[in-house]
Amino acid sequence: MWAHRTGEFSMYKRMSPRDYTVVADVEDSSVVSHSIPDQETTNPSWRLSFPHVLAATISAFLFGYHLGVVNEPLESISFDLGFNGNTLAEGLVVSTCLGGALIGSLFSGWIADGIGRRRAFQLCALPMIVGASISATTTTLAGMLLGRLLVGTGMGLGPPVASLYVTEVSPPFVRGTYGSFIQIATCLGLMGALLFGIPVREIAGWWRICFWVSTVPAGILALSMMFCAESPHWLYKQGRTAEAEAEFERLLGGAHVKFAMQELSKLDRGDESDVVHFSELFYGRCFRGICIFILGYAPTDFVSMYILHFGIYSCYCHHQFVFSSLSSLLFSLGFVIHMFLLQLFLLGQPYLLYNSYLA
Repeated sequence: MWAHRTGEFSMYKRMSPRDYTVVADVEDSSVVSHSIPDQETTNPSWRLSFPHVLAATISAFLFGYHLGVVNEPLESISFDLGFNGNTLAEGLVVSTCLGGALIGSLFSGWIADGIGRRRAFQLCALPMIVGASISATTTTLAGMLLGRLLVGTGMGLGPPVASLYVTEVSPPFVRGTYGSFIQIATCLGLMGALLFGIPVREIAGWWRICFWVSTVPAGILALSMMFCAESPHWLYKQGRTAEAEAEFERLLGGAHVKFAMQELSKLDRGDESDVVHFSELFYGRCFRGICIFILGYAPTDFVSMYILHFGIYSCYCHHQFVFSSLSSLLFSLGFVIHMFLLQLFLLGQPYLLYNSYLA
């Protein structure tokens, strides 16, 4: 009896993209809209997509870890590599990864659309493993900078793909909550780097272990993506409808596949009829939204960079871990509260954006 009911939920009739378009057109008509519901009566289980989201957030954890991995060991690194007292070299060791992140982020969208989300994650893990290994074994400043640059390219590639992937594989009713995991993972990575760097003053060469440790989550990210679902949105845009249905079944359950495919068909038809050019980022209808986003995100980024710089400054302070970890924790809690209000009270993004500045 249980097997029979399970089969009812997991089996459905596969349809072609044209069939989904026809069904979507019928549902949009005013004649049938009274007899066919516009949305599902029940939500899919969040447990099905949770492991896939958790695996994707490893890239954000690595981003935070590599931001803070040199804060505590910087003095030991400069002494062992022979540039102790050279503030320019110390600044380059800290900031070179951000230059690499700029390069990685510029190509993240093209890579994710070209080879898929899962392979993009695996590709971002590769320079993180290679770069961290170079930094851990180097005996020169040039080797350290090369390793940090390679790590930075993975840092720039991973989080944008993670944001896209989490949005595409999450059920709508928990999409905002899952989206907050990326910021939480970043803060946890930063705190983990500061925590793991505490023994650097007592153990010679401990800073090399700090770099070696980062290869473990990077390897887990690359391996876990072999078992995670590919984005159904990407598969659908590639014309691989049957595979998109199979991935939706893994992420949402068989009973929700038909509705998800219909919504995906509507979204795809909207993309075709409403073409947006890249130049519209700088003028036209998209320019206002881009400006609001930049003006809203810039202070947040400034605060996060302040936390990073404060961590560097506090290398000479005995309470560095306490101050830096507390700042990261408060930053993370603020983001979680923001997403919690958005999910439960549905205040809307403009209202929350306004009140974030009042705080």
